[in-house]
Amino acid sequence: MAVASQSASRARRVQPRAMPLSEVVYRQVKSDIFDYRLLPGDRFSEGEIAERLSVSRTPVREALQRLEKEGYLQVHFRSGWSLRPLDFRQFDHLYDLRIILETASVKQLCEQDERPGLEKLREIWLVGADERSTQGGKVADLDEAFHAALVEAAGNPEVARCHRDVTERIRILRRLDFTQGDRIVATYQEHAQILRAILRRRTEPALLMLKAHIETSKAEVRKISLHQLYLARPG
Repeated sequence: MAVASQSASRARRVQPRAMPLSEVVYRQVKSDIFDYRLLPGDRFSEGEIAERLSVSRTPVREALQRLEKEGYLQVHFRSGWSLRPLDFRQFDHLYDLRIILETASVKQLCEQDERPGLEKLREIWLVGADERSTQGGKVADLDEAFHAALVEAAGNPEVARCHRDVTERIRILRRLDFTQGDRIVATYQEHAQILRAILRRRTEPALLMLKAHIETSKAEVRKISLHQLYLARPG
């Protein structure tokens, strides 16, 4: 009986702790931002979020304050919260930083012996047209994963951490790039060219194609309007 009691006690101790409610709210509101359920300028109150998610205002306030510190939201005295307006100058700076991080990583990747993860990328991007996804949301996720994998394979965890932060901060506009069929096709073609150059250790062509690829995405982002964001909002 004592052994059974000890086993039960150990089982209780190893059970995973439930996610804090503030983390649940944080993730949901961030998802609302990236999936265009919340758009720049949209206003809402802590009470509205609390009611929708069936939680108290305390975890909502903690989550919203966290998102405010990260630059997504702004608080208004006695009138709730809103999603910050788009700052295209900041997006330009973030894309410039992305180019620096990714080109440095790919240069190192072309030169090093161990290159984990590249075979998996080959299976996704070096495929025929009939094997390619045409779903914008899925291709957006694959695109993020492609660039993250190149940075991570270079082996510098601090560069990878910084790159993840940049990726998240540009996601709201970057995902719109994949609502257009021609951009999806171009992404497959360009990723395949970049990957082949890396696999063949052709450093300069890989760097030139990668930089051009990101610069094109940056130029497309500049064309995005608030109207397009409204069109992307789920019905």
